[in-house]
Amino acid sequence: MTGERAREPLLRRTFRSLGVRNFRLFAVGQVASVSGTWMMVTAQDWLVLRMTDDSAGALGLVTALQFAPVLLLTMLGGRLADRYDKRVLLIAANLVSGTFAALLALAVLTGSVRFWHVAVAAAALGTVNAVEIPTRMSFVSELVGSELLPNASALSAAYFNTARVLGPAVAGLLISTVGTPAVMLLNAASYLATVLGLLLMRPAELHRSARRPGNAGVGDGLRYVLSRGDLVLPLALTAVVGLVGFNFQLTLPLMAKTVFDAGPASFGLLTTALAVGSLLAALVTTARRGRPAARTVVLAALAFGVLETLAGLAPGYVSAALALGLTGFAMLYFSQAANHRVQLGTEAAYRGRVLALYTVIVQGSTPLGALLTGLLTEQLGARAGLYGGGLASLAAALVALAVLRRTARTTAPHRAAGPVAEPAGTGR
Repeated sequence: MTGERAREPLLRRTFRSLGVRNFRLFAVGQVASVSGTWMMVTAQDWLVLRMTDDSAGALGLVTALQFAPVLLLTMLGGRLADRYDKRVLLIAANLVSGTFAALLALAVLTGSVRFWHVAVAAAALGTVNAVEIPTRMSFVSELVGSELLPNASALSAAYFNTARVLGPAVAGLLISTVGTPAVMLLNAASYLATVLGLLLMRPAELHRSARRPGNAGVGDGLRYVLSRGDLVLPLALTAVVGLVGFNFQLTLPLMAKTVFDAGPASFGLLTTALAVGSLLAALVTTARRGRPAARTVVLAALAFGVLETLAGLAPGYVSAALALGLTGFAMLYFSQAANHRVQLGTEAAYRGRVLALYTVIVQGSTPLGALLTGLLTEQLGARAGLYGGGLASLAAALVALAVLRRTARTTAPHRAAGPVAEPAGTGR
């Protein structure tokens, strides 16, 4: 079997999950929807800065409001994902998100928008995301099955980052030419692409469990994670790096406007540089066939910390864009390694709740990170948001590396006495 896979053409190996009809429909819809979402992020950030005279605090508040529901409600969203039909949940979530996005777009179009409108819309969309994100992440395994899950997960990251490449760049051009309202209306319409893809799927071809847990409690999911030491380390490292390092939604617009005196198109290109690196990392990880080793996760976090620090210290716009491209590669490689180590080590009955916890850690930490980064940049400037997050991520990775080495020394005598069972999936 291994020899057959080695002889398989590279292109076919990379995109083999797209041979599954349901996943293909899902991916096409997601590219359109996520492109619209990243266009909206660019437009929203630019709108807030324009309305508040470039206030980092105001931008941090909107970012916090958008991600606070993820912090507070995603575990409940994971419970819903484990108990109910994920496809139906995703259809409902995308319809509601599209409605909120359309209402905000109309407010901007008519000139009646106020700062509190943007804040309320951000909180509303964040509430829907608390259900949509863990449902979408756990739905991928139902689309392709366990054998294709690593490839499908990597391709999901690839199309997500393709959208991150297209979205900000297109948004910057549209803001400069036709204005912010057009970008927001396109985002509202893009949700329909995902809904259409979900409706066209064949439910009989989904890889569903024989039965769903009748009482999928949040506490049961947390106890399950705590009983699995191999899940705790990548989740803890992701928590720290996500809190201090993944605040690009705040730091990049501030860098563009206050450090490089750039317009909306140039701001979009900085975000695109980050996304291009992420996309390349996503394509690299499509070759992964098993669960990555814990050391792979830690070393990826170490590289991310170094590169984000260098991006914050970059002397000019071009060097910053190049450094952000490398940072994006390390960021996505680390995120995918951590995600695959967690997801491929989790039993199917707990996957929705475990991925909900992963989502809380990655995105729910954003409100706290945004507020901390906002305060830091108000005092020390926009660069501090990048190099400060990079140095803190580097420190967390070094601590995790020390923990791994200590664990290896502790278990070495047992290995010398006889073979010890390794948790499933130790591939890179």
